[in-house]
Amino acid sequence: MTVHDNVIAATQAWLASVVVELNLCPFAKVVVDRASLRLCVHESPEPLQLLQTLHEELLRLQASPDIETTLIIHPNALVDFYAYNDFLATVDEWLRSEGFEGVFQVASFHPDYQFAGTTPGDAENFTNRSPFPMLHLLRESSIDWAVASHPNVDAIPNTNMATMRRLGAETLSKRLEKCFDV
Repeated sequence: MTVHDNVIAATQAWLASVVVELNLCPFAKVVVDRASLRLCVHESPEPLQLLQTLHEELLRLQASPDIETTLIIHPNALVDFYAYNDFLATVDEWLRSEGFEGVFQVASFHPDYQFAGTTPGDAENFTNRSPFPMLHLLRESSIDWAVASHPNVDAIPNTNMATMRRLGAETLSKRLEKCFDV
């Protein structure tokens, strides 16, 4: 198995055993089951090259209505969470400057994800922890549909954090590590 294959396999395991099984995103199962999720591995360690991949993937989403959403997995770029977090501001500015604001959003996942006001070991951080740093490209129209179709979309983050606290950081850490066993 190549490094690329291992990255994809670990990501698919994470999607199945964390995102879908724990229902962190009530809309993910449908996208995964329909195979309308694109997984893109960006192997360069250079963040500015990641912007080029982001651009290519947004253009691909615009041209391909059968792709609902894309995860850009970048195992070699922005492995430090604080550098990654700083880069997200660059991504937001870039989306505005390139005319993608209001069309797409970028959600963030990282192995060391940490919400403001938490400590690194807090269980709720696992709602956004993934095997590798990732950028999740979402269509604004899909977000609008999700908000309109879910009975209480505002409750999802609190429900997820409660689930993470109930399971505990140690259990969640083991679950995340197990994604690499594929």
